Amino acid sequence: MNNLVLYEVKERVGYITLNRTEKRNALSFEFVNEIKSVFKQAENDETCKVIVLKANGEAFCAGADLGYLQQLQKNTDDENLADSKNLMELFRMIYVSPKVVISQINGPALAGGCGLATICDFSFATPNSTFGYTEVKIGFVPAIVMVFLVRKLGEQKARNLLLTGDIFDASKAFELGLINFLTDESLIDEEVAKFAQKLCKYASSQSLAMVKQMLGDVQQMSLDEGLIYAAQMNVKARKTDDCKRGISAFLNKEKLTW
Repeated sequence: MNNLVLYEVKERVGYITLNRTEKRNALSFEFVNEIKSVFKQAENDETCKVIVLKANGEAFCAGADLGYLQQLQKNTDDENLADSKNLMELFRMIYVSPKVVISQINGPALAGGCGLATICDFSFATPNSTFGYTEVKIGFVPAIVMVFLVRKLGEQKARNLLLTGDIFDASKAFELGLINFLTDESLIDEEVAKFAQKLCKYASSQSLAMVKQMLGDVQQMSLDEGLIYAAQMNVKARKTDDCKRGISAFLNKEKLTW
């Protein structure tokens, strides 16, 4: 049996590949667990600075495995809550990861799969990719993805996507700000690798981690709370080895590669 999730590192970029191709990479408890396990591996891998999430097969991720979802209807509330928390933990793990995560989307990314593709820090998609939060069309709710989508796009755009359940193309996703880059299928591997290498070479790991932490924290703070927090993070940043190294290199006109 093939591994559900593959992992390899090339030039400090860790590639996590969804490989449940016979189910269009649909999400089940086992599959989500495996993705979480490999993400932890990448986060703890000192040879990996940037993470790329991609998929084998015709779909990036078709959302929840409906056969599995049907089985869950026989479970207790506690069992269903445990399953939901499992997916919640995966989404949170990606969102708060100290490493930058890039999604490489080719094919459908629907429902929870759309959330998985677009929760990443950066996203590249091919013109044949499709997106949609389709849960309302099967009597379900886009519960966990909603928390992150509202943060990403704001309430008005999120309402439109979540309440209609419409499926839309990559051009519309780009227009909405759901994805960052629209790239031809023949070029996407190269473009993603090039972008990841830019982050590897020209950005400090400590700085990237702190910026991600702050982006997650400041949104729930008042103006004054946010400013005090920002001042405190400035103090913390100035003490890091990367900051000392970066300022020294700048003042001494030394070329710096992170």
